[in-house]
Amino acid sequence: MEKRLTRYIWTHTRSQQLWILLVVAVSMIPYFLSFDLPKQIVNGPIQGAGFETPGATQLFMNLSFDLPWIGSLVLFPGIELTRMQTLFALSLVFLLLVVINGLFKFYINTFKGRLGERLLRRIRFELVDRILRFPPNHFKRVKGAEISSMVKDEVEPLGGFTGDAFVSPALLGGQALTALFFIFMQNFWLGMIAAAMVGVQGVIIPRMRRRLLVLGRERQITARELAGRVSEIVEGIGAIHAYDTSNYERADIAQRLGRIFKIRYDLYQWKFLVKFINNFLAQVTPFLFYCVGGYLALQGRLDIGQLIAVISAYKDLPGPLKDLIDWDQTRQDVQVKYVQVVEQFTVEKIMEPAVQVMAVASPTALKAPLAAVNLSLADDSGAKLLERVSLQIHPGETIAIVGGAAGGGDSLAEAFARLIWPESGKIVAGGDDLLDLPESVTGRSISYAASDSYFFYGSLRDNLLYGLKHAPRKAAVYEGAGATQRKWEISEAKMAGNPDFDTNSDWIDYEAASATHADDLFAAILPVLDTVQLSTDILDLALRSTVDPKEHPELAAGIVEMRQALRQQLEEEDLSSLVVSFEPGAYNTEATVGENLLFGTATGPELRGRAISKNAYFRSVVGRTGLDGVLFDMGYSIAENAVELFSDLPPDHPFFQQLTFMTADDIPLYQQLVQKLRGKNVDQVSEEERASIIRLSFLYIEPRHRFGLLTDELMAKIVDVRREFHQGLPDDMQDAFERYDPAHYTASASLMDNVLFGRISHKHADGSKRIRAIVSALLNTLGLHEQVLAIGLDFNVGAGGKRLTSFQRQKLNLARALVRRSEYYIFNRPMPGLDHRVQDEIVRDVIKLVQRDGRDPAIVWVLSNAGLAHLFDRVLVFDRGMLVEDGTHATLVENNGIFKELVSS
Repeated sequence: MEKRLTRYIWTHTRSQQLWILLVVAVSMIPYFLSFDLPKQIVNGPIQGAGFETPGATQLFMNLSFDLPWIGSLVLFPGIELTRMQTLFALSLVFLLLVVINGLFKFYINTFKGRLGERLLRRIRFELVDRILRFPPNHFKRVKGAEISSMVKDEVEPLGGFTGDAFVSPALLGGQALTALFFIFMQNFWLGMIAAAMVGVQGVIIPRMRRRLLVLGRERQITARELAGRVSEIVEGIGAIHAYDTSNYERADIAQRLGRIFKIRYDLYQWKFLVKFINNFLAQVTPFLFYCVGGYLALQGRLDIGQLIAVISAYKDLPGPLKDLIDWDQTRQDVQVKYVQVVEQFTVEKIMEPAVQVMAVASPTALKAPLAAVNLSLADDSGAKLLERVSLQIHPGETIAIVGGAAGGGDSLAEAFARLIWPESGKIVAGGDDLLDLPESVTGRSISYAASDSYFFYGSLRDNLLYGLKHAPRKAAVYEGAGATQRKWEISEAKMAGNPDFDTNSDWIDYEAASATHADDLFAAILPVLDTVQLSTDILDLALRSTVDPKEHPELAAGIVEMRQALRQQLEEEDLSSLVVSFEPGAYNTEATVGENLLFGTATGPELRGRAISKNAYFRSVVGRTGLDGVLFDMGYSIAENAVELFSDLPPDHPFFQQLTFMTADDIPLYQQLVQKLRGKNVDQVSEEERASIIRLSFLYIEPRHRFGLLTDELMAKIVDVRREFHQGLPDDMQDAFERYDPAHYTASASLMDNVLFGRISHKHADGSKRIRAIVSALLNTLGLHEQVLAIGLDFNVGAGGKRLTSFQRQKLNLARALVRRSEYYIFNRPMPGLDHRVQDEIVRDVIKLVQRDGRDPAIVWVLSNAGLAHLFDRVLVFDRGMLVEDGTHATLVENNGIFKELVSS
């Protein structure tokens, strides 16, 4: 990267800089005229110079020049104006010059801003481009938060300085010199005073500001280190909680913040000291002007108009001069930041840009065989991972790699995927060095999956298809304003040196997924999901998701029809009591009291959670019907029973898992509340106490909690209150919840809740498991399975895929590699968390999947379980970084070597 920021700026913005410098030069003409005009106004129409006689006039706007050999050249003869007319005319010209100067400033500042933002965009893109080309081992030495903070924050001032790099010294220096030149024209000695003070400021202030640069650099480094440390806390929060080190982390952060505070405090002190001295020097000059200028005026050697013009001109001199000094400080500051960024992003052995050039068409297949030639690998500390290994992998081979944790087989797999670069030797494909080949070849011909997977924030579908997004296959179509916006985006991208790729285009390589277009892509990936046993997980995610019936009308209608099919299925299997349906005129004994009162799902904050007990309309209904007292007495009885049964149990007792309306931490609070409210009714307690007690009754389910508090009369009363609640619902609460309707889909409820339209009975211990099996079978029977599975693919996996379990992440990572057609599949212990039975099933199914339709890709699988090696044609055994055995499963068992010991163990 270019070492000097100004040279980098000039290289990429030369034509724009020359244009704006020309504009700055032209702007000096009206700027100078604005200094001279006040003198003309004061000396002319105000003091009467040239208007000594009554009715005298002068020419206004007389534009004529005396040229040698040509004579007098008259461009405009001018207009005869009286003294009063001249005053108003000159005042209007002054106003016009103010407008012209303002427009020049507006244009220059706007142009500078646009220029700076373009270069900032260019710098940030180049930095991210270099990150994408860093060698793999470099990422083990840097913190992601520090690198991202440099791209986001530390280069921000560079963009602001871009527009000022050449324009500001030209503009500010031009303004200062213009004002100084004008002062000299009026009086030599006043000009010398102004020049002397300018010289003092130009020498002293920059020297004092060197300390500010040092402090600013320290502030930047410490802030970057703080960002990296906070990122470590976020990533390692599990270890912090597990080992009770949160206070150690607090101490570390407090110490870092204290250091940053000291640096910033010193920075402020020095900054304002410099500002005080600068302001003092700026104010001394007017004092000298008044003294010396006044003396010269009294002596008759300077007229009043000239003195006013000098003072007016100097009033505009400190501003540009101060800004010019600030510019110089900014220049040095951003140069330091730029050098630091360049140092951080200058990495040895960085990939050449040609390696990552986009290839829209499918590139030539990787040549065979894939081979390691005298390959040696080492980690960052220099420890040997692999020692002089040579082997070949031919198309169609299935190879198992076994060995201990530090055997070296996993390092070999990473080297085949270009995640570790050789220390010596090389990996070749048909004689071509793998590192010399473009990623468009290796990245499509080799599919790699390991246990340490990473998933990007977004949907499960986006992450599953991530390996198919090599290049835009079909451009997005824009119309009207969208097309205009797209043209602007392309133009700006080119001017900023960015590619004009469109993320809204279709980037998916359908051919690589064994599909032809988007419509049959789902059918192509479904076998992959079944192979890694992820379909069931995705189905569960879908059934827990909510679906907008407007976006999926067919699915919503199918789910409503499925309700009746579920009832019939349960009756046929004599399981009618497994689900208690919601009936508009009946109480659902398996639902909570609150659910029965609302008979719907809350969609707004007015009736959600604890807010329902504080809602004014709801309270008015239950108060008018007398239900509030009943619910209060029920809640008090629940609290009393819970305190009596659970107060002596430890917080981790399994009984608390059944206590849905209260946690172990709530027991002491309700113990005090029971004693305080004993013998009181609902009208004798506070609002907060009433809400706390009634909340317990809302969460009560008789078959589950079995306190015997729900009688037939009470259940009938709750149904009556529900009816009254619905009938009088105010207009502003119509959207606060959605009623249950057997004939309609409930948009605010999950898919499973819509299918059940009721609650699973607590009388069946395995009710949830049996229901899921029946629902899954019905989805297949009714042809809804794929639609529901597609909903599951829209599930947001969260940051780093952390909303998925570790097992689900391992399955998804394996599926992401299998969804692509490749010549080589490298699997580096992709499923260490799964039990041996599941691993055996998945390994068998994966081999069948990749070899379907007559395909013969090579499979290299680093096994966590050596017992699965018999499923492969060839077995490689690694020990202490060396290839110690190579052969078939049968021959290696007969050899009585390391492999036999691994299988036996």
